[in-house]
Amino acid sequence: MLPLNGVRVLAVEQYGAGPFGTMFLADQGAEVIKIENPNAGGDMSRAVAPHFFTPCDSEFFHSFNRNKKSLTLDVSRREGQSVLHDLVRGADALASNLRGDVPVKLGLVYDRLKEHNRKIVCAHLSAYGRSGPRAAWPGFDYLMQAEAGYFSLTGEPGAPPARFGLSIVDYMSGLGLAYALLAALTSARATGVGRDIDVSLFDMALINTAYQATWYLNEGVVTGRLPRSAHPALTPCQLYRTLDGWIYIMCNKEKFWPALCEKLGRPEWIGDARFRAFADRLRHRDLLTEMLDRELQERTTGEWLARFAGVVPAAPINDLAQALENPYVTEHGRLQTLPHPERGSYRMVASPVRCEGEQQPARRAPALGEHTDTLLRELGYDSVRIRALRDSKVI
Repeated sequence: MLPLNGVRVLAVEQYGAGPFGTMFLADQGAEVIKIENPNAGGDMSRAVAPHFFTPCDSEFFHSFNRNKKSLTLDVSRREGQSVLHDLVRGADALASNLRGDVPVKLGLVYDRLKEHNRKIVCAHLSAYGRSGPRAAWPGFDYLMQAEAGYFSLTGEPGAPPARFGLSIVDYMSGLGLAYALLAALTSARATGVGRDIDVSLFDMALINTAYQATWYLNEGVVTGRLPRSAHPALTPCQLYRTLDGWIYIMCNKEKFWPALCEKLGRPEWIGDARFRAFADRLRHRDLLTEMLDRELQERTTGEWLARFAGVVPAAPINDLAQALENPYVTEHGRLQTLPHPERGSYRMVASPVRCEGEQQPARRAPALGEHTDTLLRELGYDSVRIRALRDSKVI
């Protein structure tokens, strides 16, 4: 039994952040039912270019929606609200990632749903929250990175401001949504009373500034970009040159500095007063970089990694292809193959959450409305009622 078997989550979601979070729930056994508007083509990410398995079957969409079901339903219609309420009666939670002012307009909040299920949890992910001066603002990952300071921390000094290479705020916020939902669900099961619970892209972007924020708020220190992607306070912790390229070394505990010195064949550096502790090494970072570059350029990155393995924390600088073809990925269950009716199969990165003794589910992302009839029949709807809903474009 996967941990979330028996948990039913209704997901009024689109694009990346919300679906990424609910996919984590589905991967652990939750029945996640995507509620998609039949009059808008469903989740907009179904049409995100440039790569498709078949026309209108975007690989982007598949990246966020495995192990889910799809039900088409226009919840903005009165008849659609009636169907939603029937679904809510048998659900544990409703997750949404909509503009902050939209959930209340669509009746996706606890105050509107509690009469149908007192224990329902309504977990909301929005750009800027559901209250305040920006509640009605649209917002996206890169905007949050820009405003929360990420651009000023990423890249080399003197270069134009730069975003992360990944939509990290979306992904962190999706995980925040999943966490919030499960936290509220734990309370609802204990008390019999559900609630609304919120997370926003902006707040998640802000909290991820973590210790740099604490440094500024208490010491007035504005952390900026450092050469070679260096850590602001610890060294050695940055890129270094090797015979054939680069290596990243992270001696972020004191014990790793002498370990590095031994592996470099420079044990005399261990007792050198200039490098004895973190503070000393930080004062002499430029000199230390020169010395490490000189030693590390004696061998290739691969040779150093073999020499450091399990002793000195280090990593190669891979491109995406190298990262995904890494034997540590391909030979140890970190990729997953899912069936596809047209393509035959496709591959994805597997869930990072492992449940000992349980096999991860491997169901492809659903076609638009694939489970509509089945789910409505479970509610007791007959063929006549389902046909009427479809004819009126409610489903």
